[in-house]
Amino acid sequence: MPAVRKYRRETSEISCCLKYLLFTSNVIIWLTALVVLSVGIWAWTEKDMFRNISKLTFIALDPAFVLIILGTITFMLGLMGSVGALRENTCLLSAYAIFLSVLLLSEIGFCGLAFVLKDKGWIKDQATEGLRAFIKHYREDPDQQNLIDWIQEDWLQCCGIDGPKDWDSNNYFNCSSIAIGSREACGVPFSCCRRRPQEVIKNKQCGYDVRKEGYSTPPGMELSKIIYEKGCVQAGEEWIEHNLIIISTVAIGVMFFQILGICFAQNLRADIYTQKSKWH
Repeated sequence: MPAVRKYRRETSEISCCLKYLLFTSNVIIWLTALVVLSVGIWAWTEKDMFRNISKLTFIALDPAFVLIILGTITFMLGLMGSVGALRENTCLLSAYAIFLSVLLLSEIGFCGLAFVLKDKGWIKDQATEGLRAFIKHYREDPDQQNLIDWIQEDWLQCCGIDGPKDWDSNNYFNCSSIAIGSREACGVPFSCCRRRPQEVIKNKQCGYDVRKEGYSTPPGMELSKIIYEKGCVQAGEEWIEHNLIIISTVAIGVMFFQILGICFAQNLRADIYTQKSKWH
């Protein structure tokens, strides 16, 4: 009886831990991006932006548009990473690593540019122009309106660019609008008002007439106790200075995980090539 040869099956060179770690993390990224993209598309649909092209003049400042772009980029990244890892597709893994590398280099370049230009006023000028556009079109876009209200009331606790007077550039709050019967003329949005202690529902009319000449404040109160008088540009600069360590830590953490993703994708791709070469 001829001897029966036994062959030991070669174990896979591909690390299952690496493969499924890359797959799981990118599925989470992909699902998160899908939610962000859906919110952006829903917001545009609610504003009827897809059929009204004339509203696209200030598209770069539209929060819904930013969500769509951010969601699309992250969606593509998560899809390439998850499918590439699960199907052991070297083409998708290469595209994933290249995509991450481009994002990483862009972020490093942006941080370097911001550091170089921080004393030249370029960043401040861009922030000023963005806020000026928000103020000018405050009533025209509900998303922009909600964003600047959040900036003024909740985040920076400020009013206008350099102060409440900047709201004069908005047609509704301009003092000359008194002639056409605007109740908000010579006022500021409610988000400029300081929240009073134990105030459950904020008074939406608290900013009426506060910039009008001869405005009389309640007895014992100064205007600075009713509205924020600090501009949002100055408040933003102070916020960055106070939270610089946290911002730097988050930025370094994001870049670290991107580098980790690039290394994982490249190692998995190398393992796949090694296994394929043994088969042939």
